[in-house]
Amino acid sequence: MGLFSFIKDAGAKVFGIGKTTAEEAAEKAADAKAAKLNAETAAANNLSETVNDLDLKVENLNIHIVDDKATVSGAAYDQATKEKVVLVVGNSNGIATVDDQMTVENPEPEAQFHTVVSGDTLGKIAKKFYGNAMKYPVIFEANKPMLKNPDLIYPGQVLRIPVLG
Repeated sequence: MGLFSFIKDAGAKVFGIGKTTAEEAAEKAADAKAAKLNAETAAANNLSETVNDLDLKVENLNIHIVDDKATVSGAAYDQATKEKVVLVVGNSNGIATVDDQMTVENPEPEAQFHTVVSGDTLGKIAKKFYGNAMKYPVIFEANKPMLKNPDLIYPGQVLRIPVLG
């Protein structure tokens, strides 16, 4: 008989069974896209639950995640709440940027943000921003309930530095 050549993917079309390589690849890509969307939706739902568990008051809170970007919308009670929500979302694994679309019901001065580096303490940060290391409790209080202990901060974490009143 000998060696016969065939079109590798034609059998699925000829007999109406199975899938071509291209069809299988398209199906895998669609499955991967759906899995990614499900993971992003689950992450957004978990972050919404976390915000609610921390008793941060935001009406109509909506968190939407695409890739490593989170978009947050809703009406925060005050500026501090808005900033804390941004920090909760932004300090989460997998989130690189937060698009803050929230409004504030009771406006007040915006805080600054500080990214913790190795060797930072709340005292060092207070000295840098306020000129007095003993003002560290202000920073600690401004970042509650995300911070549970003033000695437990880590590099890469972003903290609120409120305006002194």
